[in-house]
Amino acid sequence: MSRFAPISSSTLTPSPDYPLGHSDQVDYEFRSTAGLTEHTVRQISTFKNEPPWMLNIRLSALAEFNHMPTPKWGGDLSRIDFAKIHYYLKPSQQSVGDWDKVDSRIKKTFDKIGVPQAEREMLAGVKAQFDSEVIYSSLKSFLAKKGVIFLGMDEGLRQYPDLVRQYFGKLVPSADNKLAALNTAVWSGGSFVYIPPNTQVDLPLQAYFRINSPAAGQFERTLIIAEEGSRVHYVEGCSAPAYSDGSLHAAVVEIFVKKGATVQYTTVQNWYKNVYNLVTKRARVEEEGHMRWVDGNLGSRLTMKYPSCFLTGRKATGETLSLALAGSHQHQDTGAKMYHLAPETSSQILAKSVSFAGGRTSYRGMVQINPAAAGCRSKVVCDALILDPRSRSDTYPTNKVLNSTSTVEHEAIVSRVGEDQLFYLMSRGLTEHQSETLIVNGFLSPIIKQIPLEYAVEMNRLVDLEMEGSVG
Repeated sequence: MSRFAPISSSTLTPSPDYPLGHSDQVDYEFRSTAGLTEHTVRQISTFKNEPPWMLNIRLSALAEFNHMPTPKWGGDLSRIDFAKIHYYLKPSQQSVGDWDKVDSRIKKTFDKIGVPQAEREMLAGVKAQFDSEVIYSSLKSFLAKKGVIFLGMDEGLRQYPDLVRQYFGKLVPSADNKLAALNTAVWSGGSFVYIPPNTQVDLPLQAYFRINSPAAGQFERTLIIAEEGSRVHYVEGCSAPAYSDGSLHAAVVEIFVKKGATVQYTTVQNWYKNVYNLVTKRARVEEEGHMRWVDGNLGSRLTMKYPSCFLTGRKATGETLSLALAGSHQHQDTGAKMYHLAPETSSQILAKSVSFAGGRTSYRGMVQINPAAAGCRSKVVCDALILDPRSRSDTYPTNKVLNSTSTVEHEAIVSRVGEDQLFYLMSRGLTEHQSETLIVNGFLSPIIKQIPLEYAVEMNRLVDLEMEGSVG
């Protein structure tokens, strides 16, 4: 039977190793038939009451998707059957700004995963997306008064069509790759963020993406515009039920970092191991701007994701901190790309991966310094930890240096947990699992410590869950 064949949507009990694996019964106003056709694309656009120009973009992207081959490099995508995926699921719940007005069944789902508890404790704003639609949205009033915009992408299109049209698809055109074309054709939900000039958003903005249905696709589109001198930190979390069927998550993120602005984009994903997570993320960084990607990749059957920075202005900087864990039947194919297009730009990539129980991690990176980019610096560090003989780690770096005045460093280390380390910790009373998990958390700490404290605690807990049963 195909991994994408439909099954019952009855409520599931989460397994001990994946506590977010529950599925909750909800009512849907509309659920598209399986498969991708022009009729499906037109239905999505009609439901959203979009302007004609957006429908034209969708239809053009559909034609490109139909003619583009499925990528053969990276992970194995051969088991994805695009004809058996439901591309649009609209819950009956309408988007609201009052948590008390959210449908009790959907609220129950998000209560289990900490939304809006996190908002009450430490966030400037929250977006909660359930399948294809954002169903809960909030922003602190003092930020709204400053002109900060934090909306679902659909609402952003309705309220600010000219601004969306100016930036949409400029960093990730639909013709870039098959999955980008798919997202452009059927995108729904995601976040629209606009930070006015010289505005500092000191608390994070969070979006949470939840796939609830079997054989479903989620195709959110996120657009962030940070004007000159502004600052923002955006955090996203992801989860899905423990269905035996596969789900497809193919998102696109475009970020515009203007002169002197700073943006951090943090991902803490915890997909169930049936999800194909195929994401395109890019940022354009202008003069003296700074872009930081903090990318935590846990769960999923296959992840292919390489956050990129296009450093277009003098002294622009880009940074990616990437973390990946791969266990049994998992492949984390992750990395980063840095394109130096202007003088005195700098970039840094720190990638740490752990493979265990037969899992596979891959680092796939690109550093390109163009001829006009004089005086640039780039440093890449890839550290891999392999916990058993069945597991695997690969590194596929590409460095293109077209300017002799620039400096590029690259180092890669592959190691195993030493028996002396385990012996020392176990002699202090820890179990073998506790000892190994402690070593792994220490190995990952340079990245985890860059995540806000509450999320770092959650990340350590997720690592512990992923490692359960990995010893031996």
